Amino acid sequence: MKQSIRAKRMARHHSRLKKVPTLNLVSLMDIFTILVFFLLVNSSDVEVIETDKSIVLPVSMSDAKPSPALIMKISASDIMIDGQRIASVADFMASKDEKFAPIADELRYQANKAGALTEAEQKNGRRIIVMGDQTIPYEVLKKVMMHCVTAEFRNISLAVTEQENSAKVGGG
Repeated sequence: MKQSIRAKRMARHHSRLKKVPTLNLVSLMDIFTILVFFLLVNSSDVEVIETDKSIVLPVSMSDAKPSPALIMKISASDIMIDGQRIASVADFMASKDEKFAPIADELRYQANKAGALTEAEQKNGRRIIVMGDQTIPYEVLKKVMMHCVTAEFRNISLAVTEQENSAKVGGG
């Protein structure tokens, strides 16, 4: 028996509906490959140091990025080492002793925890990053850095907020 044109068209249509759909993964894999390479390239030079809302860092045009180190935070009211509150700034400045025991003890503890000095650390000292609020007096910063040096943390970096250099922006 001969089928009409309409019956043939309906049979074709119904046979298309019975097929199992397929998914072309080639395009999806290409997109994810490009995304992985993009993330790998752009994530390699980012150094994020967590800041407190109570600390406003000064602005600088420095291009140097800090390497991982012990972090000391100095807000307007507190001094913290490795996220732990050590003393208040008022008590620290009121102390007339050459060594302020809480800070000296904590720095000594952190130095012991880090282990023996490497050859580079023997030459330059252990690394420490000081994050000081831009409003703290210079005397506080100077006294803190003196405590760091006496505890073998001589490689001191001061954390700042990076300011865009005008020469870079202009392309020169």
